[in-house]
Amino acid sequence: MTLTPTRAVDVRVRRLTTTLYGYSFLEEFVLLYPVYALLFSDAGLSVWQISSLFALWSVTAVVLEVPSGAWADAVSRRLLLVLGPLLTGAGFALWVLVPSYAAFAVGFVLWGTGGALSSGALEALVYDELERGGAADRYARVLGRARAAGLVAVMAAMGLAGPVLAWGGHAAVGAASVLVCAVASVTALRFPEHRVAKGVREGWTAALRGGLREARRDRSVRGALVLVPAVAAVWGALDEYTPLLVREAGVGDAAVPGVLLVIWGGATAGSLLAGEGERFGTGGLAVLVGGGGVALAVGALAGTVAGLLLVAVAFGAFQAATVLAEARLQHRIEATGRATLTSVAGLGTELVTLTVFAGYAVVASGHGHGAAFAVAAVPYAVLAVGLAVVRCRRAGAEV
Repeated sequence: MTLTPTRAVDVRVRRLTTTLYGYSFLEEFVLLYPVYALLFSDAGLSVWQISSLFALWSVTAVVLEVPSGAWADAVSRRLLLVLGPLLTGAGFALWVLVPSYAAFAVGFVLWGTGGALSSGALEALVYDELERGGAADRYARVLGRARAAGLVAVMAAMGLAGPVLAWGGHAAVGAASVLVCAVASVTALRFPEHRVAKGVREGWTAALRGGLREARRDRSVRGALVLVPAVAAVWGALDEYTPLLVREAGVGDAAVPGVLLVIWGGATAGSLLAGEGERFGTGGLAVLVGGGGVALAVGALAGTVAGLLLVAVAFGAFQAATVLAEARLQHRIEATGRATLTSVAGLGTELVTLTVFAGYAVVASGHGHGAAFAVAAVPYAVLAVGLAVVRCRRAGAEV
């Protein structure tokens, strides 16, 4: 049977999206995620040592984020998606084979490096392949579903980690995590890639200069680069503190995971609905961000289980807004510097996240987690007003 051109394009797009959804699920379906702090504690590490490991992880991501994006523009992006999970899996293997501070530190460096290789490369590859198939307008919907697949994987890992840990200890959890990373690497081989890496001969530094040159030249690209961390960083940092907020609301420790599943269910719904929000433009994004901020503040200050449902709604709104901000950035970037500039946005998100961690500690230590979550809603109110002003100016210019 001979496929028509349209049919052939649909087949290629379908292969791309199914591979993306599988890869996104496998990247997050790591049973070590919910319990690795227990592994560190059981190995005799102090709280200070554990905190230093997290700092090392963040520093690795910050240092490598932009260079890895430039490298993705200079070489095969699919290759980096294959290598990323392998490095992460090697780090997890070290943790369970040689449980010590040094092994944990090396593992976090490998994990940070693997994540940096995938960051930027994945979004750039997917956008370019969709554009080649005439389906670039589907990017927000596709990315939203991919993020939803990752969130479902996180929830599944939360549910399975406990039973597997009870059955086989940290060795079983670690082995399962390494296996998943290996499967993710093999899955990445299925990604189509028709792009010619023109920057290979000049190296990644040339790709980096080209991407940054585009940002300096195009005001809309600069605005999109700022928007991504403005939307994604704050609520992404709050994720680390949601168990403490849930406990402060009076939920017993045994029920905390169940409530967290509800909150992440809200984020998953936001991912799935993100594609529908793209048609509402800047005004719709302002409403989404502002409404999420109100829901976050009210829900956190309520101090009740019912209030946590509003936090779930807020996370759903922020997740959808994050996908839309990332899609806006991809629409504005020329293909040559796509991975580089995506990584620049990722670097901005990492840096703002570190600032949020510091600010959260100051507020929460004196006023509690509910107050800290409410304060974290303020930047979203400011962002919503800024987006509304931009929308009004554009409307006035069109009259």
